Amino acid sequence: MGRLITIANDNLEATVDTDGAQLMSLKLDGKEYLWQRDPQWWPRCAPVLFPIVGNIRDDRADSAQGEIRFGRHGLARNYTFEVTEELESSLTLTLTSNDDTRAQFPYDFKLDMTYALADGALEQRFTVTNTGDVTLPFVVGGHPAFNVPAPGTEGEDFGDYVLKFAEPWTYASPTISTKTGLIDYQTRFTLLEDSDTLELSHRLFDVDTLIFEDVPGRTVSMVGPSGHGMRVDFEGFDYLGVWSAANDAPFVALEPWRGTATGTDEDDVFEHKRGMDLLEPEATAEYAFFMRPL
Repeated sequence: MGRLITIANDNLEATVDTDGAQLMSLKLDGKEYLWQRDPQWWPRCAPVLFPIVGNIRDDRADSAQGEIRFGRHGLARNYTFEVTEELESSLTLTLTSNDDTRAQFPYDFKLDMTYALADGALEQRFTVTNTGDVTLPFVVGGHPAFNVPAPGTEGEDFGDYVLKFAEPWTYASPTISTKTGLIDYQTRFTLLEDSDTLELSHRLFDVDTLIFEDVPGRTVSMVGPSGHGMRVDFEGFDYLGVWSAANDAPFVALEPWRGTATGTDEDDVFEHKRGMDLLEPEATAEYAFFMRPL
């Protein structure tokens, strides 16, 4: 059974579960911005993605250390993390490889998840340390989902919301198979044509996840007519997934990713995946993104 831990700073408050190191609440002035796990649509809030984002083909892959086997988004979300630092406005939770993780992913690692509140934003930081004696392949990703409409915006509807980017650009998303979860980078559909604004609708997510590459400025805001919503800044993450459950769910997930699910053009060698980090023994890598309620 996990433990819920709340941190606070000024008018911002966040709660994290030691089970999966999952963010469970993000409140501004007491108003809840984070999706609250209604199983009618989706029973999670913001799972931690490690050491893969999305699916690998048939839930298996080959690697230099042997076979890898796990389901969507890897293994971190399925384990209870140890609390290694707990302060008033920040929290660090740690998952260390063990016999059970090595049976799925034959590598040694330490994954620290730090949540810290400052300057009106919540930082979510991934710190990965290679505790083994071979190169560690991995990617990390976030999956926070936010309420749409935002709290305190009576009269606004899901379709009133837009994604706002840092500048106008033209972009076509690769397609994703709803059956296999694999990504076809050669078959794309246009989302933006010289525009900084993408209007949201439930039907937009009938294709599953929208996958953005190289987002200008590595920032996006999801806002309604009132200007309320969520801004996510994700320097260091080359991909952004945008997802909502296709059954007209009242949330949208804004997901910074270091890599993606297996592409239909890729083989089944784990080290060959797009965006894969290859971390040498005793080395550490850090990546962080910021969630700012508006």
